[in-house]
Amino acid sequence: MVDYVIKQRRTLHEIPELGFDLPRTSQYIYNELVSMGYQPIQMAHTGWVIEKKGISSESILFRTDMDALPVEEKTEVSFASKHKGKMHACGHDGHMAMMLGFARYLSSCPPLKKGVVMIFQPAEEGPGGAKVMIEEGLFDRYDIQAVFGIHLYPGLEEGIYGLVDGAMLAQNGEFDLVIEGRSAHGAQPEAGRDAILAAAQLIEAYQSVISRRISPLEPAVITIGTIQGGEARNIIAQRVAISGTMRAFSDETYQKMKEEIKRIDQGIAFTHDVIIHHNIMDYYPAVTNDHHLFTQLINILPKKSFQLIKPMTFSEDFAFYQQHVPGVFVMLGTRNEKKGYIHPLHSCYFQFDESVLIKGVELYQDILHMMDAI
Repeated sequence: MVDYVIKQRRTLHEIPELGFDLPRTSQYIYNELVSMGYQPIQMAHTGWVIEKKGISSESILFRTDMDALPVEEKTEVSFASKHKGKMHACGHDGHMAMMLGFARYLSSCPPLKKGVVMIFQPAEEGPGGAKVMIEEGLFDRYDIQAVFGIHLYPGLEEGIYGLVDGAMLAQNGEFDLVIEGRSAHGAQPEAGRDAILAAAQLIEAYQSVISRRISPLEPAVITIGTIQGGEARNIIAQRVAISGTMRAFSDETYQKMKEEIKRIDQGIAFTHDVIIHHNIMDYYPAVTNDHHLFTQLINILPKKSFQLIKPMTFSEDFAFYQQHVPGVFVMLGTRNEKKGYIHPLHSCYFQFDESVLIKGVELYQDILHMMDAI
């Protein structure tokens, strides 16, 4: 199994693809699943769903993501990306390899009390393949009782499971702003309406949302990532474009942040006599682990095999599945300083010891037998 999983990871690592556009990855996964005896059902354009029927109609859902990132790989490994400007820098190649290993294990198992549904999902990095799979009837097709997923994580020591009871990953949104002023000669600023000055005050005011409008007991983040504007050094800027992201663990906090942003926009627009167009795009809900399933899981795992970790402000579309059924998302540590596996997710240098992937297959097996016994 170790050799099989490593082979799958390396093959998939060489062919990273983005979003829903995963023709080679999708075909490779399909061929592997068919060779095991499954009959894959295509969903979300390039994703696949397979089922191992149980004695009852109830099923447990296991999910992996498939897509890569627009990152130029610099690891110099022998199986580096063959697709220029694309890389599995978030570990989804490892996730697929673990699920293939689990599928292979299940293919030779006798029927269990509950069935097993395994999904290979595109577009986790955006715009959200999980939502598409649900809209295409995933939960209508199967009687799913719970959902589980694993993510590789270099913030944890190699082979350790990272667990959180409750809110684990943040809800996220993105915003685009355009400030429209009126240009004038820099020597006659009174004749213009300075979009850059308005932008500077708007950015400063946004930071006060977290420090003054949100409880310090509620984790939240607002980040301005880009600002572009102005025509020349001696011209009052007519237009500034701003983009950023916002994250929170509770929907109440997230909605409060949106309200405050809109209020600030209105105030800045009035004060500086400019027009502000804003577009706030809601992306993924918060990943919130079910307390009952979390408790059952830590009761079956050896105490040295896991750590209770703090919630993180990453986001994951796994959250959409948890809006339908209870579930648990688990981090699997890949950090190994002696081997140099210290680079963060999304880094062009992200790499890990592939033997750790067997820990993911084993966890899926443990969860399966735990749920089948309920």
